[in-house]
Amino acid sequence: MTKKDNVHPETLLTSGGRDPEHNFGIVNPPVYHASTVTSPTLAEWRARDFTQQITYGRMGTPTQKALEEAIALVEGGDKAIAVSSGLAAITTAISAFVESGDHILVSDSAYFPTRNFCNNVLGKFGVETTYYDPLIGDNIANLFQENTKAVLTEAPGSQTFEVQDIPAISEAAHAHGAVIINDNTWGTPLNFRSFEKGVDVSVHAATKYIVGHSDAMLGIIVTTDAHYEKILLNFRYWGQHAAPDDCYLGLRGLRTMAVRLHQHEENALKVANWLQLRPEVTRVLFPALPNDPGHALWKRDFEGASGLFAVTLDQHYDDAALATMLDGLELFAMGASWGGFESLILPASPIRTATEWEASGTLLRLHVGLEHPEDLISDLEAGLDRLSTAAG
Repeated sequence: MTKKDNVHPETLLTSGGRDPEHNFGIVNPPVYHASTVTSPTLAEWRARDFTQQITYGRMGTPTQKALEEAIALVEGGDKAIAVSSGLAAITTAISAFVESGDHILVSDSAYFPTRNFCNNVLGKFGVETTYYDPLIGDNIANLFQENTKAVLTEAPGSQTFEVQDIPAISEAAHAHGAVIINDNTWGTPLNFRSFEKGVDVSVHAATKYIVGHSDAMLGIIVTTDAHYEKILLNFRYWGQHAAPDDCYLGLRGLRTMAVRLHQHEENALKVANWLQLRPEVTRVLFPALPNDPGHALWKRDFEGASGLFAVTLDQHYDDAALATMLDGLELFAMGASWGGFESLILPASPIRTATEWEASGTLLRLHVGLEHPEDLISDLEAGLDRLSTAAG
């Protein structure tokens, strides 16, 4: 299906990347497992188009192409590339635009593995990274150098949930000839329309809300025609690949993402509002709350929220006290990642170099899943009661 102005994104989620007429009427694209792709004649072998055709398993299969088509359609980009993980999406996108001697700007709130890549890989190859205050807005113009090639934003920060002014940062980046790459995992292709906000490249840990079931590793890069070939070539230089089964699971998750996100947001708001009333909680970091500092920007730029947010506690609890709360939770598990159907909770320690992270106490990040919110609140209530008792 091609994009139409009068078609809602929820419809595109269910219809994009499907071609049942050429697949025996079957609703879902099949899973193609492939390495070798043969050509019947020498002339066809010589004439292969590596940017358009299926030529080798690592270069993409029809399953991968269906996923890429669907996600680009929903987010409003021209094309997409599926890769092996969210981190792979970030590293492949950034490295497509830089070479030794270049400079990039990265939000100080960025996903920690992104910081690792910038410091330990790009730095080794002579690319300088400057971290900036995520709330800088159009003042980011003061940080550009002649060799600044890219700006990485994260909307919002995945631990501290600052909402960046992406349109203002995009305008500044384009004025200096730099591309803007936005980590849109929290916003998803549905809730943050990257290309309407000036973004050049949108990256996703599709492992999260796109897959939605905590059972696949997958990343997506969505971009415009102007940048697609450069990123595609870099994807191939790095030997990147997205497994066909994981692409299929990404397509499966995409079909229900709208209804899942709606429920995640509804559940998260109920849990977050309840947490604001607890004496152990000094602040809930969730842009969808009216009293959040980023709420106005969120309301301007986003179509909805997800189930991921954080809270700061009234003191810095040691692990012994935290364990009394966390170890006894029945519905909130401790585990990396988020975006699946299940609820998660973890203590977080933001790493900052351009700004200081100041909080009254321990930071806990919560992912509110699809369980009934009253049951989740009961679980947290019992846990916070245990924490208060342990703290004396």
